[in-house]
Amino acid sequence: MSASLVRRSLAIFAILAGVAVACSSNQEDGAVHIIKVDGTVGPIMERYIDRTLGDAEDSNARAAVLVLDTPGGFTESMRDIVQRIERADVPVIVYVYPLGSRAASAGTFITMAGHVAAMAPNTSIGAASAINSDGSDIEGALGRKVENDAVAFIRGIAELRGRNADWAEAAVRDAVAVNQTEAVELNVVDFVANDIDDLLEQAEGREFELKPGLQATLTGLTTAERVDVEMTLWEHILDFLADPTIASLLISLGFLGLIIELSAPGLIVPGVGGAISMILGFLGFGLLPVDVVGLILIGIGLALISAELFLPGGVLGALGGIALVVGAIIAFRDTPSELRPPMWLAIACVAIVAAVAVSIMMLMRHVANIEKRQAEALEASRRKHLAG
Repeated sequence: MSASLVRRSLAIFAILAGVAVACSSNQEDGAVHIIKVDGTVGPIMERYIDRTLGDAEDSNARAAVLVLDTPGGFTESMRDIVQRIERADVPVIVYVYPLGSRAASAGTFITMAGHVAAMAPNTSIGAASAINSDGSDIEGALGRKVENDAVAFIRGIAELRGRNADWAEAAVRDAVAVNQTEAVELNVVDFVANDIDDLLEQAEGREFELKPGLQATLTGLTTAERVDVEMTLWEHILDFLADPTIASLLISLGFLGLIIELSAPGLIVPGVGGAISMILGFLGFGLLPVDVVGLILIGIGLALISAELFLPGGVLGALGGIALVVGAIIAFRDTPSELRPPMWLAIACVAIVAAVAVSIMMLMRHVANIEKRQAEALEASRRKHLAG
């Protein structure tokens, strides 16, 4: 791929990113910020919460309400979210809502970290045991180490907020879970609220520690303006790209576009589109908790398959295929199962890329043979003409 093609691709990508970043959420001074947080706990959720709590702090919000519904997710992102809540300069109310929602696994830590914690009817909290990325139990000394670390962390959260630390420990060690009524009885959360109006009414006048030793009271919640804080366009784009299925498809389609450009120089659209697609795909993987070594191997694999087009023989293509498979295994070995691309997709992408590469290579050979025969015929005709 030429340097000019790379520059064009990066320029287009920079323009798209600039347009996306230009969009931001509205802020109202002294308002209650309603922040919808659902889906898997991961890097995008972490960035979203960090930004929205920052907006709430900058506008002196009366409170930030995290409306939570999550099955859990990545431990490191959960820890960063909890730490962000604990250092917030505005009251953070975590509300498990709507009806039927849950604050499972990592969501349990986040809920208990709120200055005020509440749940809607028919919701649940708990089941916070540490598990492997594939959902299996962590065995041996490593399992005990991870479990004890998680227990110490959640007990610290519970004690900081004056909640039931023994139940919190049981949620990690024994994966216990309770509904909203039991959660209130056990002092896991503060109260049950039917909706946002009910939540703010019950939270009104509550005293709490904003920071250790700094007492505060929630006031003016029911009369304050409400700001529904949404993800920015750029965050939506990142959230879309961080889907492992989407990222895998973008890289595969982008690579096919580059192969077409390499096999038929001058076709700008496949080359530029392929470059942009691959950049976005690797950006998506970069947002996920993946091993960088795996991504490097994937890149090397794609490069080797491309080289096979110009140095045919099968060796480079075979090494490229091996690098792709090994890279995919290494990249996602420590990634939670819900953040991994499905195995069938990985196999299909490798198969399609290999099939297209082989087809283009055969086509290039066929064209080269035709051109060679034409050149030989032309040379023979020229010699015959000179001899005559």
